[in-house]
Amino acid sequence: MLKTFRIGGIHPKENKFSAGKSIESIAIPQQVIVPLAQHIGAPCQPVVKKGDEVKVGTLLGKSVGFVSANIHSPVSGKVKKIDKALDASGYKRDAVFIDVVGDEWEESIDTTDTLVRECNFDSKQIINKISAAGIVGMGGATFPTHVKLTPPPGTKAEVLIINGVECEPYLTADHSLMMEKTEEIFVGIELLMRAVNVNRAVIGIENNKRDAIDKFNDVAKNYPNIEVQALKVQYPQGGEKQLIDAVMQRQVPSGALPISVGAVVQNVGTAFAVYEAVQKNKPLVERVVTVTGKDVTNPCNVLARIGIPLSSLIDYAGGLPETTGKVISGGPMMGKAIASIDIPVTKGTSGILIIPTLEARRKAMKDCIKCGKCVSICPMGINPTTLMTLTEYEVWDKAEKERITDCIECGSCTYTCPSDRPLLDYIRLGKGKVMGIIRARKN
Repeated sequence: MLKTFRIGGIHPKENKFSAGKSIESIAIPQQVIVPLAQHIGAPCQPVVKKGDEVKVGTLLGKSVGFVSANIHSPVSGKVKKIDKALDASGYKRDAVFIDVVGDEWEESIDTTDTLVRECNFDSKQIINKISAAGIVGMGGATFPTHVKLTPPPGTKAEVLIINGVECEPYLTADHSLMMEKTEEIFVGIELLMRAVNVNRAVIGIENNKRDAIDKFNDVAKNYPNIEVQALKVQYPQGGEKQLIDAVMQRQVPSGALPISVGAVVQNVGTAFAVYEAVQKNKPLVERVVTVTGKDVTNPCNVLARIGIPLSSLIDYAGGLPETTGKVISGGPMMGKAIASIDIPVTKGTSGILIIPTLEARRKAMKDCIKCGKCVSICPMGINPTTLMTLTEYEVWDKAEKERITDCIECGSCTYTCPSDRPLLDYIRLGKGKVMGIIRARKN
């Protein structure tokens, strides 16, 4: 019997229109915009200025805190300016504007496709190279990878779990990467194992990716300490705590980190980025992005440089359909609608989803019928309808006691609600407020 997590979960229609399509490279435009905050934590401090010439891999922004990540140039050319630019959240943030000239890479970067398996670096050296390369979680959370690989004092990792789940409907970027860069991902996993000093890794892949499971099982024969675990198709299995429960049958306590149960979780895209950083000296300057939607002419998986406008990727997929009602950065469950398709690709851009107008419209909210569906499917075991009510009436102390901060914002409650209540919208608002209160209390 296939494993899965034990609390809640749903199975929305998958709509993986771009599954089985190979990764295609997209042309670089005449100008790119590289945000200086593409990660959870402190934004970078720019280390270039107007008029500077850069190559692919040149450092543009240096991290200024432990929870931060370096930013590198994804193109060669000349810095036009450092100015504000719109991001996916609709805010204007500092960014480096670069006029593209040619495609010249830093000499230290190995741009060949030759697989490099041997590595003599120790744990600290690997983590330092990952930090220098600006690697972040590629599943969308963008948490700096070097921080995850540095557990708090008194904790010890027992197993490295690799997230190959990609449970979000529509998205296939990870799936395509697993099929085309299997060996590189396995080397990246070995490097991550060495970084956190564990001798066991488990790759979790949902059972709707049988081709990836078969290919990974075949390659795993040469890696005795890495096993592949096929998982039942169940959303949101890609959540850290849900994946740990599925693989290890351990549940992370409320408010605790995965390391508290001996787990470190990394995405398959992160494992590949780690391989390139450590073995190829290549910083994170490009990523695979799924461009898809029911009315999209050519749903595809594209390898796009950071800083390219989303509009270029949409044009490559056949352009915006006439039926377009909304464009989402990410998937339909956890992604967010964007105000402009001219915002740039960032390290966390896993997908671009184009939603038809009829599906983009919100239905009128009706009264809660106390059916309990949102409670039964919540993967964190909390009560969404209660949390929405507490947020409406601003009862923040009770919301904290009801564990509003445990919400992983998966959207399962809103998806399943027969009364079309915007449960997640309210919970997200309340969660932000309560977290602010907690921070103020600690200070």
